[in-house]
Amino acid sequence: MIEPLKISFIQTDLYWESAEANLANFEEKISQIDSQPDLIILPEMFNSGFSMSYSEPLNFTTHKWLKQISKRHNASVMGSLAITEEGKKYNRAICVNADLTESQYDKKHLFSLGEETKSFTAGNTPTILNIKNWRIKPLICYDLRFPVWSRNSRPYYDVLIYIASWPATRADAWKTLLKARAIENQCYVVGVNRIGSDGNNLTYLGDSMVISFTGEILTDAASQDDQFSISLEKEPLDAFRKRYPFLENDDNFQISDSQ
Repeated sequence: MIEPLKISFIQTDLYWESAEANLANFEEKISQIDSQPDLIILPEMFNSGFSMSYSEPLNFTTHKWLKQISKRHNASVMGSLAITEEGKKYNRAICVNADLTESQYDKKHLFSLGEETKSFTAGNTPTILNIKNWRIKPLICYDLRFPVWSRNSRPYYDVLIYIASWPATRADAWKTLLKARAIENQCYVVGVNRIGSDGNNLTYLGDSMVISFTGEILTDAASQDDQFSISLEKEPLDAFRKRYPFLENDDNFQISDSQ
């Protein structure tokens, strides 16, 4: 029997291009979580906001902070940040575990409308995390619009996570697509967005949520500035897939890099 997966996520405003202020804010909010989560999730570019100018090298301030928080709270901690590596910039999701092992995912679909393609290099390698024997696929914001990239294929993942800076003008698309990804992939979906406004003069409503494999909204953060926690159960997911084996009727195709 696989134990429940306890997830906490933070939905908050971000300080523009100020890692020090953002890390202090997240540190305070994480300390207020009244449960013992297995995984803590932060939004996209949680240390800077969706800036095309700010970035850090690996093992610098924010990366070290992730390790400290993970060890202190005995939990895996995940969020994305702009990383400079060998002369290139990546929008990289980093998940650090309490034993300081880690996994990384570089955002595949860069947001050309926001000129992310001019500053960042796209990743091309999907990542699957294993936390307490739960298989978890992390993706980032604009990836949500590309269902092929999130396709649940053997060996199936259990949880699909989107960390985002998704603006208010397209809030309905965010909520609709999160629900669609949960239903079509027969998995839990966790979408973690920010609130407030940024240096690009964009406004964010949040609408972070957890959705079940049937499309039921289990947690809806609306526009609250707060931390949220939920425990996910594996047995109902397995039973639903067994009763409705839709994933087994998938199409046989391969993804090729179009960039």
